[in-house]
Amino acid sequence: MHVRLSDFNTRLQSAATLDQQMDCAWMLAAGLGFDAVVYDYSPVPVSHDGALITPSLLALRNAPEDWHTLWCRKGYYQIDPVQQLAVNSVSPFVWSYQPKAETVLRTMIKDLHTPVVRYLNEFHMTCGVTVPIHICPEGGFATLTGICSDSSNATLEDARQSLAEFGLLAHAFQEVAYPMFDEAMHSCTAIKLTRRERECLRWSADGLTAKEIAQHLNRSVATVTLHLNSAMQKLGAKNRVQAVVRAVHYRLLDS
Repeated sequence: MHVRLSDFNTRLQSAATLDQQMDCAWMLAAGLGFDAVVYDYSPVPVSHDGALITPSLLALRNAPEDWHTLWCRKGYYQIDPVQQLAVNSVSPFVWSYQPKAETVLRTMIKDLHTPVVRYLNEFHMTCGVTVPIHICPEGGFATLTGICSDSSNATLEDARQSLAEFGLLAHAFQEVAYPMFDEAMHSCTAIKLTRRERECLRWSADGLTAKEIAQHLNRSVATVTLHLNSAMQKLGAKNRVQAVVRAVHYRLLDS
């Protein structure tokens, strides 16, 4: 197992870009029996009310062309049962959308998951392995998923046998891919605050009043209040304290 991890690291580190690393991860996953690979990264995985946030990065290999649009723009990511399981898991798991398959999905599929279930069945992508990656201390969250196009019992068993090695591949990929991320990918994109709104919230987090913030920024109290109120509205906050708490949750005040 140690030799296999070293091999994964060596081959992934030879790739110069994130796209090349993803290509390499796909080839390595294919060697384990998987036909497609999906990787996603979120600096903040869930909203303040617990809903999944669309990831900042979704990379696909050998997946249908409209996957990215459906998951990132049409809300499929939020109703993807595999992602719902992954965000609350720390261990890799095998899944299958076949009704009689003994996997973690068997008892949790509900009507709300129907669009995702129908789509994956249409493309015969109903079996796979997902590795949750909770990134500490940064606080981000990622998953690497390997998908099989054959949903037979034998394929499901093969996926189980590959679970440990695919888990090693996922963590090796995350280790080399993370330094390649753009700066913007480390902040949540679900809520967009202006530079001045963030600045005012940072001062507010330090306990300053609007008047004191105005003195620091050499602006009028009315202008500072406008920025703070705008930030509160975007964050759905009832007051400035709640706005600061939610801004911290979404990593919008990170330097």
